[in-house]
Amino acid sequence: MNFQPEQLYDIAKTVSVNAYAPYSKFKVGAALLTEDGRVYSGVNIENSSYGATICAERTAFVKAISEGEKHFTAIAVYAEGEEAIPCGICRQFMYEFAPELMIITGKTREEINVRSLNELLPVGFSLKGEDR
Repeated sequence: MNFQPEQLYDIAKTVSVNAYAPYSKFKVGAALLTEDGRVYSGVNIENSSYGATICAERTAFVKAISEGEKHFTAIAVYAEGEEAIPCGICRQFMYEFAPELMIITGKTREEINVRSLNELLPVGFSLKGEDR
């Protein structure tokens, strides 16, 4: 896998300012790397109806998939002052498309952690769709 975790982390940090988080004030950015080196960004977007809120990770995946991408290698997730670990819904969502995905997180650029999705979701659920 050819990626620089710091580069993806920087992109996630840059886009996090675009998050819409008027309720939690917890702005999250994500940068998703495809197998061919393209990067898709995403932010969390909250809603008055909390169930309609979407996390940054899923936003990045939805953007990439809607553009025809299906093969992903890594995602960086950033939130100011915190290590933003993907939530359970995001872990399962990402597993659908990239069970071998690498997850880049960290409180700061100097404290980056790289984990596999399998570490965060050891027994992901899949119906083994044919489109992957």
